[in-house]
Amino acid sequence: MFIIFLKFSNNKSKAPDFMQAHNAWITEHINSGKFLLVGTLEPKQGGCVLAHCADKDEAKAIAEQDPFIAEDIVTAEIHEISPAKVDDRLSFLLS
Repeated sequence: MFIIFLKFSNNKSKAPDFMQAHNAWITEHINSGKFLLVGTLEPKQGGCVLAHCADKDEAKAIAEQDPFIAEDIVTAEIHEISPAKVDDRLSFLLS
């Protein structure tokens, strides 16, 4: 399990030009089951992804496909999490 923080760079102003492609990247990985949650880092500092990947290399490869990363609109910080305890509604994360 990985948390990917997408933090805006100095090129934040380019975001509207690549928003459609960025949203397509999100949709692709939500549909594949790789992304479990995607949201905004408030207040408007970037985004955050909870990703279910095999390993950090896969998480990094997926992140690098984001047009926002390719265009240096955001930088990615990838952190691995080893779930130990969860609410019953999230028990699938322990498998």
